[in-house]
Amino acid sequence: MDATAPNQPRSLPNQASLDYSWSRSWLRKKSGRGRELRQNSCEFCHSTVREFRPGPCIIRATWLACLLACMLLMSRGSLRAGEPAQGLEGIAHTTAGKLFICGGGRLPDELRRRFIDMAGGPQARIVVITTASPYADTDRMEPKLALWREQSLADLTFLHTRSRVTADEAQFVRPLTLATGVWFVGGDQNWLIDTYLGTSTEREIHGVLARGGVVGGTSAGAAIMSPVMIRRDRPTLQFGPGFGFLQGTVVDQHFLKRKRQERLLRVLGGHPGLLGLGIDEGTALLVDGSHLFVYGESQVMVCSPPAADLPADVYSLDPGAEADLPQLRAHALARIEPKPAEPADDHVAAAPADEDSPDADPADSSSTVGVTADDVGAAQPTVEKVGH
Repeated sequence: MDATAPNQPRSLPNQASLDYSWSRSWLRKKSGRGRELRQNSCEFCHSTVREFRPGPCIIRATWLACLLACMLLMSRGSLRAGEPAQGLEGIAHTTAGKLFICGGGRLPDELRRRFIDMAGGPQARIVVITTASPYADTDRMEPKLALWREQSLADLTFLHTRSRVTADEAQFVRPLTLATGVWFVGGDQNWLIDTYLGTSTEREIHGVLARGGVVGGTSAGAAIMSPVMIRRDRPTLQFGPGFGFLQGTVVDQHFLKRKRQERLLRVLGGHPGLLGLGIDEGTALLVDGSHLFVYGESQVMVCSPPAADLPADVYSLDPGAEADLPQLRAHALARIEPKPAEPADDHVAAAPADEDSPDADPADSSSTVGVTADDVGAAQPTVEKVGH
């Protein structure tokens, strides 16, 4: 596909492809002390410095400072360019905000109310992003939207587009700049990543967390939370970058209902430095700082892959349970051998979708295997204001 197409994720620089090359433009100009000045510009960061000539110490120090600045800029972007490193250092959700991650299926009213309360209750300004749903552009979306319209909120906005160009526009992202809560509906997580990753929309959602707001979602809205996201498991297991709201983890959803333990362990086999969190239907995982809390009807499963002579480590957190995320990751990291196992190439069959589930995941059904946002077409963006 064309790398510049609106729905195509933009390629980011990676360490292997960057070349620290320089261009020099000489300015013959006398200073007040009779020495010449010269101007140098860096092709990577485009910074310009002027130095006295011919002082070699000043020249070397200035060039070294610019080089270090380039390396810092590169290191901040390189992790998003490709797959997260196996030894990812982020071990906790460290922003001021909260994450409320639901495993799909029917969303209990209790969980919706808890999310709204964390966003500010009657003063909440909530943005509901419907892009993951195959019905986002149709009237069939209305029953889910009606559940949000019924809530007592200060402001409610429904946000949707399948165009990356639109996702970068100031008018489209404006509701996010004032939001206290963001909610992702269920559907196909690939549409969320293909449309919003690396855009102004994603940056503003991170901004909601930085301001102390809450970001939540169900089904596909859970899958996008971690830095590594499971894209699909048919015809082969595929994973790629998520939004990375919850560093140091891989999140999977519909976990017990669709028997997804094996596929999560396979993904962790290729990323043994990450912790697996499998959230079942009707269940929510609240991440508040480094603390985890479980709410709802079922369980959250904490998973680590086999390591050396140790079998896979899988245990449950029941409703009402609390846990410390750094401790869970420290336990997982302690099992890792110096040379982690490579992910297996064998095929894993996906569990059939629950047809009765309102959040049945199109990415797991045979009708949409291999479908991305590019295949859907550029529908008109939706920014529907509902609040006061």
